[in-house]
Amino acid sequence: METQTELTVAQCWQALREGVVGRIAVVHDRRPDIFPINYAVDHGTVVFRTGSGTLFTSSDGTFVAFEVDGYDVERAEAWSVVIRGVAHEVYQLDDALEAMRLPVHPWHDAPKPRIMRIHPDSVTGRRFVVKGGYQSRSRDLRP
Repeated sequence: METQTELTVAQCWQALREGVVGRIAVVHDRRPDIFPINYAVDHGTVVFRTGSGTLFTSSDGTFVAFEVDGYDVERAEAWSVVIRGVAHEVYQLDDALEAMRLPVHPWHDAPKPRIMRIHPDSVTGRRFVVKGGYQSRSRDLRP
């Protein structure tokens, strides 16, 4: 295998379907911000839930980036998928009812009543071999 390969759009969507947590990047007060979210893939879109705070106000009706990645220890292979597009709150009753059936539920007690859908205009991904396998670069510097 080459050191890095581009994923096809179909491979990107398959990786997205297998993921659990991704990161959504938004701009808030003219500064970038990023939020980890759980999500579901639905008819070529990404659906997530949120409250009424920064993530909602920074993403509704605007361009966002959404990233999911993973690492296969046995193959020493990492992958990353990025979608870019506009996020919108789901307003239509039939769409909201359908989205509510998706396995996207808050992981903590904070209410997440808003259902959001990212309509991508770009889907890209890559897979690459991690040279020498994975080694953590972090150190515990506590006494």
